[in-house]
Amino acid sequence: MAIRRPRRYHIYDSLPKLRLEKCWFCSSTCYPGHGVTFVRNDATVFRFCRSKCHKNFKMKRNPRKVKWTKAYRKLAGKDLAEDATFEMERKRNRPEKYDRELVHKAVGALKKVTAIRATREARLHTLRKSAARDAEKAADLRELEQSIHLIKAPGVLAREEEERLRESVEELQQTEAMQE
Repeated sequence: MAIRRPRRYHIYDSLPKLRLEKCWFCSSTCYPGHGVTFVRNDATVFRFCRSKCHKNFKMKRNPRKVKWTKAYRKLAGKDLAEDATFEMERKRNRPEKYDRELVHKAVGALKKVTAIRATREARLHTLRKSAARDAEKAADLRELEQSIHLIKAPGVLAREEEERLRESVEELQQTEAMQE
């Protein structure tokens, strides 16, 4: 029985890395071979991830006003707008010499950055939910106060009103007695 040595190189190791572009309209990633590239007469290049984005661009829609785009979500406060973790995602056009240790550290840093980003997004989500929950609770209390007569019997409501009036009259009498 022969002992098999692990292969040193994988079949995909020698292939060049793919360039992932961002969609001009919705800011999602455009993978190679997918989507549409539109070049205007002034040589500006617009890349779209799918025909939906391309059609919205041709209809001259503003991505900041279309609810499903990242630009809208950032403006509406639904996603993180400015965060230090987004610096890692920005495109750099300078070629760099790579060192194996540097790449290993960069991969470790990317893992930490994605974990930090996930926790920050979760915190933003809970804050948004708690604010909405508080507003909904206040609206429910307001509605309950306005339509309490549907829940309680009219006789009970009348008695409670009389008790409130008695208490307010007693408080007025006490304040008048203290003033004299």
